[in-house]
Amino acid sequence: MLFAQLPDELFKPLASPSRGFNAALLLHLHRRVLGAEPVRKAELLAEIGDFAAGWSDPEVSGDEPISADPTERRTALYRRLLDTGWLIERRERYVPVVEFDPEARLLLEELSRLERGETRSYGGAVLEVLGGLESALSDPGSRSEALANAARAAAAFLAHVRGLAAGMRKVEERILREPDRAKTFRLFFEDFVERHLISDYRTLHTRFNPFRFRASVVREAGRALRDALTVRALAEGLIREGRSPDLDAAQRAVRADLAQILTVFEGLDNHLDAVDAVVARLERRIAAALHIMDRPDPGGVERAAAMLRAVGGSEIAPDVPTDVSLLRPPIGHAHLQVPRARKAAIDMEPLPDIEDDPVVDAFAAAKAEFRRRTTVTPESMTAFVEARLGKAVRLRGSQIAIADVDDFIVFQRLREIDVLFDAQLGARYALTRLPERVANGWLDCPDFLLERRPGA
Repeated sequence: MLFAQLPDELFKPLASPSRGFNAALLLHLHRRVLGAEPVRKAELLAEIGDFAAGWSDPEVSGDEPISADPTERRTALYRRLLDTGWLIERRERYVPVVEFDPEARLLLEELSRLERGETRSYGGAVLEVLGGLESALSDPGSRSEALANAARAAAAFLAHVRGLAAGMRKVEERILREPDRAKTFRLFFEDFVERHLISDYRTLHTRFNPFRFRASVVREAGRALRDALTVRALAEGLIREGRSPDLDAAQRAVRADLAQILTVFEGLDNHLDAVDAVVARLERRIAAALHIMDRPDPGGVERAAAMLRAVGGSEIAPDVPTDVSLLRPPIGHAHLQVPRARKAAIDMEPLPDIEDDPVVDAFAAAKAEFRRRTTVTPESMTAFVEARLGKAVRLRGSQIAIADVDDFIVFQRLREIDVLFDAQLGARYALTRLPERVANGWLDCPDFLLERRPGA
């Protein structure tokens, strides 16, 4: 947990009266100074002094005031970060160097991410999950870690969507409570559009946006979750890499990752609908405000005519500057209000009745028959085995005769009968793999012994 791993002193600079300055200093050092390599203490002190000199009010510390002397000020600020655990000082060849504490750096990276208020590419997030999923399924034996990475990316993506909707609703409340129209527009364009809107929101429903691969993610994850062999191969990869103690725990972990990916991307529409609802409400609010601002003043013409009559009937010439008197009033079609044109009626054309083509129907029936013949089901496999076993208890693969393609399709899957269909047939038949081989003109594979279990 966060507060169990980090020292208590670490949060003092972020809870003191000068927390704004302390946070800005830490983020500045994180971005500009302390990168992957430690820096010399003298360089860090100089950078702290330069940053404090450009800050508006850095002298309040909460416990004691900071001296106005630049040297004492930077030393006091450096000592504060060192004593509270943000910095670590050590020596390299008698030269003192400084770097961030590892746990403190993790916290600082999260603070930096919050400060940036970065948007998220939804298409990029989908491609990240799809890439990890395809990598794991293409080589489940050695790339099972890619599945865990894809599940974590999916969870982070869902957390971003939930946070986005909540943040947008918060900004919506601020905008609706703001009476000042100018401030309303500033809140809309700065806090809403730039900070909370998705970077590729406007292209989510276009043809070539990567967000269209969401269906591929759902299809691949669902197919892998239903395939017991793929789940077993991924689980064996987890055991081989030392990330799971046994096969059952590994299979549960694999199924949990696949189920999480499916849950995230199948239920994503509800979260996107919430985002769309907030966007639509705010856009209507801004459009209504602009419409009110652009509404013409009905009494403006009468007041302008009265002013001109008063000026023309006066014996004293008005005091008007020369450059202004030479201007002509902007009168023209571009400055007159144009009534809204009526929308043209939409012509409704009935769709023609299309007769079914018998050739297309025959093609669809042929495809359905081909799919039926090439798909192995528990029923077809049970019928094939029972027809060969008869009253016998056991049968070797080399004793099975293959008459046609239909027999071959079932025969080639017999060696997986103990794990196929979620091990449904494993309770009825026992399979023993033999060192000999079977060569029957259709297939050359290791021989096996198939036995009917007692009571089956």
